[in-house]
Amino acid sequence: MKLLIVTCVKECRNDVYKIFKQAGINVFSTIDLVGFKNNQAFNLAEEWFARGDEKFDSMMVFSFTADENAEQGLVLFNNYNETNKPDFPIRAFILPVEKFI
Repeated sequence: MKLLIVTCVKECRNDVYKIFKQAGINVFSTIDLVGFKNNQAFNLAEEWFARGDEKFDSMMVFSFTADENAEQGLVLFNNYNETNKPDFPIRAFILPVEKFI
């Protein structure tokens, strides 16, 4: 089992939902986010949001899913970014789930 986490601007949410479906991921959760970027200090979110003192309505979509579905999702999100070249790319990553009940 894996945890697939995706972040995107809200304008891309329908594309994210379609990709989840294509990857066979039918159960997922979402969280609304506001991404901030200022250039005054080190920011862990540096690679996730644009440069400047702007804020962006974003969201996180995540799912606990089978390894194959998570891997397929990552491939599809990469293809989406390469094909569409959005100003705010969809970011996705996979975390292992070592134990669960």
